[in-house]
Amino acid sequence: MTLSPARVPTTAGVRRLTAALYGYAFLDDFVLLYPVYALLFSDTGLSLWQISSLFAVWSLTGVLLEVPSGAWADAVSRRLLLWLGPLLTAVGFALWVLTPSYWAFALGFFLWGARGALGSGALEALVYEELARLGAAGRYARVMGRARAAGLVAVMAAMGLAGPVFAWGGYPAVGAASVLACLASSLTATRFPEDRKAVRSEDGGWAATLRDGLAEARRDRPLRGALLLVPAVGAVWEALDEYTPLLVRDTGVAEATVPYLLLLIWAGATAGSLLAGPCARLGTAGLAAVLTGAALALAVGAAARTPLALGLVALAFGGFQLATVLADVRLQRRLDDTARATLTSVAGLGGDLATVVVYGLYAAVASRSAHSTAFAVFAVPYLVTAVLLMLGRPLRSRRGIP
Repeated sequence: MTLSPARVPTTAGVRRLTAALYGYAFLDDFVLLYPVYALLFSDTGLSLWQISSLFAVWSLTGVLLEVPSGAWADAVSRRLLLWLGPLLTAVGFALWVLTPSYWAFALGFFLWGARGALGSGALEALVYEELARLGAAGRYARVMGRARAAGLVAVMAAMGLAGPVFAWGGYPAVGAASVLACLASSLTATRFPEDRKAVRSEDGGWAATLRDGLAEARRDRPLRGALLLVPAVGAVWEALDEYTPLLVRDTGVAEATVPYLLLLIWAGATAGSLLAGPCARLGTAGLAAVLTGAALALAVGAAARTPLALGLVALAFGGFQLATVLADVRLQRRLDDTARATLTSVAGLGGDLATVVVYGLYAAVASRSAHSTAFAVFAVPYLVTAVLLMLGRPLRSRRGIP
């Protein structure tokens, strides 16, 4: 590791970092278009396959830009990428409501995907390194769990406000509110501290950073395992998130009720984020148990096709969110700070690739059956991941790996 020597935590420094982080996380997800954009696509006349292809555009953009943007963050400035990204999303959301069409939606998702690539890796690396320099690296799980919870609270607030704002001004009103949130998020990102030096040009810049980071992953087998765990845990449920409004509507409730039941699901995910701190030392067996329980809750809750059973889906999303934060914690503990954003982005790339596959498979399954069936089917990958974790546990134990 090349981090500065540990120091006694500086309360003021930690407070400054976390205030910027929580504000950024909240504003980044305070998007009133979230609960209605699938309906916007449907109302514009798009088919399920077209909607899924838009989600694929979103993920493929991340595939193309994820790793280069992570290397750029390591070579230049993480903070720069964090304030630039939301501006791209603001342009995309404006296009959606001003010129609603398949190609406008596709361009908007491309810009949104670029924004995600710019922030993926850069945010985790900035937060972990700043905490380490303040002597507070041990707080990373709690801080990132709370940041994710702030984002989920923002999602729930957006869901609660989307109904009355939509009733007042339709899609243009929720679109305008979403653009303003993006601009505020960009402004907040400028408040992040960044006490690091960029990679010197004589060292080869971002290309050398990328090459060295990938070489490190090839040499270090435990690191490769941590890199693979991140997409294995996060990709499926984060893709299913896009279809939750359709799952809820298929329980037979009125469309006006959909946002309120989505609040229940995201309340579960928020609780999972807040548990990240207390569960930071959860071992491999514990993580496998979380994934197993969440998978079973998802399968049963979705298959029941009743509003009451959505409580089990909420429980599942809470477990998946907790496991996602813990997988990131495991990865950050194994990374060298010189390529931290690069290799975090490599994990993000794996997630993007897996998500594209999920979108295609979901469209194939849901076009022949109910959304509830598709959700239940996608509980299986989590059971497989849990089994693989337990099979690899004896080998890790012999090598002294947690």
